[in-house]
Amino acid sequence: MIEQARIPQRYAHCTLEDYEPNYRGNNETLNEALIQARNFVKAYPFETNGNGLLLTGSIGVGKTHLAVGILKALIEERGATGLFCDYRNLLKEIQNSYGRNDLSEKQILAPVFEAEVLVLDELGAAKPTDWVWDTVQHILNTRYNDRRTTIITTNYPNKEETRGDAYSDLAEPRKMAKKAMHEDTLGDRVTERMRSRLQEMCVVVEMSGNDFRQTVKRATFA
Repeated sequence: MIEQARIPQRYAHCTLEDYEPNYRGNNETLNEALIQARNFVKAYPFETNGNGLLLTGSIGVGKTHLAVGILKALIEERGATGLFCDYRNLLKEIQNSYGRNDLSEKQILAPVFEAEVLVLDELGAAKPTDWVWDTVQHILNTRYNDRRTTIITTNYPNKEETRGDAYSDLAEPRKMAKKAMHEDTLGDRVTERMRSRLQEMCVVVEMSGNDFRQTVKRATFA
């Protein structure tokens, strides 16, 4: 069941037990995130009632590690079945299926729709387009309507869409400069309508801290 979850090799070692919330001293948000993760596993499935988790925070705070740890614990301890999907890779797979006779969008999305527990990693990472928005809405709305548990990670702050009409006319230099300085929110990346839906289908877990990969786990030669 773990193998069927398609967890990438880079994250195959991740568990809740080896998650390190205090790698740069005591960090309340990461400790709280770990507590919520453990409580979620204990409560699944009866008390969670189909709801999932939305793990938000900057790069390198361990969102994917925590999501994989939750998925593995649900499989091993609660007997759940699950699936790990990288948001960008999933969209690329769907795009690559167009024009093929041996593989269709429906076939790619079937396990995503049907997974008892889905980890959707790095939501919002793909460049927003109407097609991207339509696709992610289709995925999340289907799982929402079927009351299936979805665990989501994102690097974007859980805030409403901020671009609006102020960013629509790129011909004006002042607006172009303002757009360049603007930091995208989750609402910008997946639409405010979809962000609102996520608040209903997921408990939001905000994580903050230094980049673990930059401060502790930098690449070295053996």
